[in-house]
Amino acid sequence: MEQIQIYGLSKSFDSGGVRRTVLSDVDLRIAVGEVVGLVGPSGCGKSTLLNIVAGLDLAHTGSVTIQGRPIGEQLGAGFRVAYVFQEPRLLPWFTLTQNLAFVLEAGGFARSEWAGRIATVLEAVNLAEFRDFYPAQLSGGMQQRAAIARAFCIDPDILLLDEPFSALDELTARTLRQSLLALWERFRTTVVFVSHNAYEAAFLADRILVMGRGAITQEIDLCGTPRPRSYDDTAVFEASKQVIHCLERQAGKDAAATSPSPTPRKP
Repeated sequence: MEQIQIYGLSKSFDSGGVRRTVLSDVDLRIAVGEVVGLVGPSGCGKSTLLNIVAGLDLAHTGSVTIQGRPIGEQLGAGFRVAYVFQEPRLLPWFTLTQNLAFVLEAGGFARSEWAGRIATVLEAVNLAEFRDFYPAQLSGGMQQRAAIARAFCIDPDILLLDEPFSALDELTARTLRQSLLALWERFRTTVVFVSHNAYEAAFLADRILVMGRGAITQEIDLCGTPRPRSYDDTAVFEASKQVIHCLERQAGKDAAATSPSPTPRKP
């Protein structure tokens, strides 16, 4: 069953008196429970696409619907979208438990549910013993785990992630990717994430979409790669090589498209 339907999505804005196109006629369908990765060079529209799906940017053309309803109507009708950014964005004056309780209250959850929801997600990311710690008392990796737990505690229908592991060392990032997938296995949330890391995209995704110059140019299907996945899985490694080759080809096309035409030589 399709959950996200995008048809003819375009987005542009004025920059220094010049009209700049960020997304151009994007078509995309994402199924319920699917994990989709967006990869591509900086400025190709990945984060803009996430913001539009989140309902944070409504100034665009084309159609964006969730389960057949326009994005503006769907959000706020018992439908929840969670967003995890590059920075954890925890409230520093709240403990870890209070940070999660804050979003549960904002989401309208009954207070009687809070303790159970908080315990479930903190155990899943191995932070149960730090429930009464403040963000400043946690490492960067622990804070990002807390951000993932905060997203899942509201049981979102869609989870969006914008390079959430890019600021972490590789060993910490590996742990967090596995924590993310452990929570996904439990909740089966639809996930759309942005990454510049080809191996990360191959490890997490069911499908990888390569973007270039505001459009989806190539698609890599990993649905046949079984879960749970291992970092030593040769299928994941081969998929990551395919992602890199796609990015290299796209970079070559983008460079050719932006290169000025040679000036004809005078006879």
